[in-house]
Amino acid sequence: MKISSNHYYYYYYFATLAILLIVPSDAQLSSAFYDSTCPDALSTIRTSIRQAVTDEQRMAASLVRLHFHDCFVQGCDASILLEDGSGERAALQNSVRGFEVVEAAKQAVEAICPGVVSCADVLAVAARDATVAVGGLSWTVNLGRRDSPAAATRALAENDLPRFTDTLPVLISNFANKNLNERDLVALSGSHTIGQARCVTFRDRIYGNESIDPDFAITRRRNCPESDGNGNLAPLDEVTPNNFDNNYFRNLQSLRGLLESDQVLFSEESTRSIVLEYIDNPDRFLSDFAAAMVKMGDIEPLTGGAGLIRRTCASNN
Repeated sequence: MKISSNHYYYYYYFATLAILLIVPSDAQLSSAFYDSTCPDALSTIRTSIRQAVTDEQRMAASLVRLHFHDCFVQGCDASILLEDGSGERAALQNSVRGFEVVEAAKQAVEAICPGVVSCADVLAVAARDATVAVGGLSWTVNLGRRDSPAAATRALAENDLPRFTDTLPVLISNFANKNLNERDLVALSGSHTIGQARCVTFRDRIYGNESIDPDFAITRRRNCPESDGNGNLAPLDEVTPNNFDNNYFRNLQSLRGLLESDQVLFSEESTRSIVLEYIDNPDRFLSDFAAAMVKMGDIEPLTGGAGLIRRTCASNN
C-alpha cells in the first residue's frame, strides 16, 4: 500500500512529540554548577549575607520569607525581585523585604563573575546562609536556576501564596500543589521561630479568638489596638525571636502562636503529631527544615536555555 505524504508528516510529527515527552529538555540543578565558572560565588554570597544579618538580625527571617514567596509563585525564578509595579509584588500576601540585601550580594558576585550567577540562585543561597547565621542547620543548595524575564501577575501570586487566615486543609492543599507534604508544611512554618509580623496579620486572633492563651492575647494587644497600628510589629516567637530553634512549636502547644495559620498546625492530629515531635526532638526539626528548603528550592526552576541571567535583580538588565 502506498503511504501518502500526509501520513509521513503525521508519523514524523507524533514520533518527534513522543521523543520530546520522553527526553527531558531542561538541565538539572547541581550543587557544583558554578565550580568552574565562578568558584568563589558561594563564599562571596555568604560574606555579604552574614554582614547583613549582623547589621539587622531580623533580616534572616526576611530572606527566608523572600525565597519562599519567590518559589511559591511561578517557581524559584527570582521573579519577585523584579520591580513590577502592579504585578507580583503588589499581592496582598507580599509584605516582603530584603531586596536590597539580595541585590548587594548579587553585585558582589557580579564584581568577580559578571553575568554568570542568577539572581534566583543568589536568593536561594542567601536564605540558607541567613538561616545558618542565626543558628539554623546548613544544607546543600542545588544551583543552576535562571531568572524569569517577567514577574508573575498579582492574581497568580494571590492565588498561590498562603494567607495568615488560612485553615489547615487550605494550607495542606496549597503546599500539596507545590509537591510539599504535611511534614514539609510544619517544618517550613517553623521558620516563624525567627522574625516579626505586622499587627494587621494577627489582630483578629488576639481580639475574640478562643484558641489563644488569654495572657498572650493581652500582651500582644498592648502594641496592636483594635483599629490602628496596622504596621506595628510583634515577634513570631516571643521567647527567642532571633534564634533558629524549636520554641515556635512550644508556642503552638501553649496556644501562643501569633498567626492563625500558625496555630492551626496544632488543631488536627496529622500536623499536631509533627509539632509534638519537633518539641521533643529539636534536631529532627532542624534537619527536616533543611530538607524541606531543598525541596522548596526545586519548585519549577528555569534551567538550561530557559530564562536569563540578570545583571541586576530588580530589572531585566
